[in-house]
Amino acid sequence: MPDTSQITAEMTHTVDVCVCTFRRPQIAELLASLANQQLPAGWRIRVIVADNDEAPSAKEVVEQAFATNRITGTYVHAPARNISIARNACLDAAEGELAAFIDDDETARPDWLANLINRLRATGAGVVFGRVAAVYEPNAPKWVVNGDLHSTEAFFRNGSVEGGYTCNVLFRREAVGELRFDPAFGRSGGEDTIFFGALSRKGVFMAYAWNAVVEEPVPAERANLDWLVKRYFRSGQSFSVVLRANGKNRAIVLIKSVLKIGFCTAAGIATMWSAVMWRRALVRGALHAGVLSGILGRRPLQLY
Repeated sequence: MPDTSQITAEMTHTVDVCVCTFRRPQIAELLASLANQQLPAGWRIRVIVADNDEAPSAKEVVEQAFATNRITGTYVHAPARNISIARNACLDAAEGELAAFIDDDETARPDWLANLINRLRATGAGVVFGRVAAVYEPNAPKWVVNGDLHSTEAFFRNGSVEGGYTCNVLFRREAVGELRFDPAFGRSGGEDTIFFGALSRKGVFMAYAWNAVVEEPVPAERANLDWLVKRYFRSGQSFSVVLRANGKNRAIVLIKSVLKIGFCTAAGIATMWSAVMWRRALVRGALHAGVLSGILGRRPLQLY
């Protein structure tokens, strides 16, 4: 594990909180929540916002929010409607020893960043993921709320965090180095899975802070099975890239994917009595179908 002796409460440290945005006025609420962060002694926050729109449409909203909330911040125009370009612009603008990513439609609980920092210091990790708690509308279907398939948590395999996401993460900039997000996945999504997969192959230790929570509203158009199936399918396609990069045998992955799809199908049929369980099995099957699609070289599904 990396040496944690350089991160002490007696020194002044900066964490750059990076936000990529595209035509979302909700970013003002996110920035207000960042202004309310209760940081550990010796830490200060700087916010970097990368606007991915062709025109600098978020500039006025962002700079007004910076001023209103007394935030030390930097606005960067990173056009092209490609999220990887915006994420890379954030990394290029970062100056602190730590950097975090959070989505522009989320809000951070006051202890969010402190819990990430404390977990990083306690574990010596290079990367720490937090939890994304979905917030559903009052009229959302009951199975959507009870199943809570929109929330995001770290996935563990054999006791280690596998994969990754940028909707709630903190990392040491020295651990990332010159690594950047792949623009080839900037429209389909999955660029974050591939990015953290590359860090994992470099031997960067990744941890999880369950108490570092951000909240994400789920709009009505996403509170349905069709959107979830597409989301999980695309996640599977992205994960297939990581499997190939890790040198996994293609034939074995194909066979395992087919078997898992079959198992999920059987599980779905067997749990038809439960509004949540059969849908959970279906979206899990969609994940494995996405892995199968990716291994077979199919073009990534574009969600955004």
